[in-house]
Amino acid sequence: MGANGNRASGNRNAALRARAVHNALNSRSVARALHNPGALRNPGTRALIAASAATAGWHNGRGGGWWQHGNGGYGWVGPLFWPFAYYDIYDYALWGDPSFWGYGYPFWGYGYNDIYAGIFAPYGYDDLSGYLPSRSGGYRGGAAPAADPAPDELSQLCGDDSRDIAGLPIDQVQQAIQPNDAQRAALDDLANASVKAAQDIKAACPTRISLTAPDRLAAMQTRIEAMIAAVGTVQPALDKFYGLLNDEQKARLTALGQDQRNRQAARKTGGSLVQSCTAAQSGATDWPAAEIESRLHPTDAQRASLTALQEASAKAADMLKASCQPDSTLTPPARLAAVGKRLDVMLQAVETVKAALDDLYGDLTDEQKAQFEAIGPGRAGTASSDETATTPRHDRRHHASIGGIVRRLISIGW
Repeated sequence: MGANGNRASGNRNAALRARAVHNALNSRSVARALHNPGALRNPGTRALIAASAATAGWHNGRGGGWWQHGNGGYGWVGPLFWPFAYYDIYDYALWGDPSFWGYGYPFWGYGYNDIYAGIFAPYGYDDLSGYLPSRSGGYRGGAAPAADPAPDELSQLCGDDSRDIAGLPIDQVQQAIQPNDAQRAALDDLANASVKAAQDIKAACPTRISLTAPDRLAAMQTRIEAMIAAVGTVQPALDKFYGLLNDEQKARLTALGQDQRNRQAARKTGGSLVQSCTAAQSGATDWPAAEIESRLHPTDAQRASLTALQEASAKAADMLKASCQPDSTLTPPARLAAVGKRLDVMLQAVETVKAALDDLYGDLTDEQKAQFEAIGPGRAGTASSDETATTPRHDRRHHASIGGIVRRLISIGW
């Protein structure tokens, strides 16, 4: 096949991947879930949506990828880091133990593995074409401009800032604790703070497709900073509200969280919160030193920068592993404070790696940068051979059952 034939074939494949991603992000079942508060409050549904969107254009959406989380979801969906970030914070802080449907502990499943996926992105240029706006006609290969805006469809995974979706289940909380006037006012303030936090996190949704590792870590940093700001918005309001409750009301609030889990037919798997967090720091993240050497043929100076990057990455992993101290028995204000501390460490870890990565990129030629960016997609292309070992059974079994889960949630009264 000649050059023109190869180019045409590549364009057709890119178009097919773009259509697959667009269809996944706009399917009827996903649309129903994204507009159903009960569905989005279920981490299993969120994991299914993220998995569908993350892999739709990759091998036609079949199988898992090496950047998959232990709960079946994905920390990176195209150019977006941490889909449904608000809900993961909300689940742990308010209810303590969101291990619904065997889908683990979403918030504490983020860590070094996601930084690694930011360095060695599983998506190539063509793979990202589906996450570009359909009105642009999609990316068709070649040197894609860095200013391409992210699609409207992807922003749905950043969260919804409407009160109906992002707000706390006020009616349920009021019914459970029977608040007095002061408590009701504090609960309203908490609800308003919650919506503001969701708005701040959604505002950090990527508006550009990041095509280089430094840009991806910069986007990651922006997203985490928005989450830290959101925690700072909610913390005072949650402290005030919880401080106004008597012991009986606090017990009722705790029981409400337990009832949430029971109503979703919880099925525990995967060990403790600490185990879930620790696993997120050491997954499919062996440093690809041999491949870097063969692709880049680095100079001595570049090799020193690569060593510094590897050392910074190891330091980041150690920092994050040391901060795996979640506890489901804490009070909601204490759990939210733990979220804030964890996010602070994640931000420090990203900044540590990004500084070394920026230094390396400053030393590379354009050809070397292109070779470096090809490492991740190369791994994704061969990940199917390791799929059985790395892909949780529940993800493969329920990968296409978002609609069924939404119907079930509606049937049980969410």
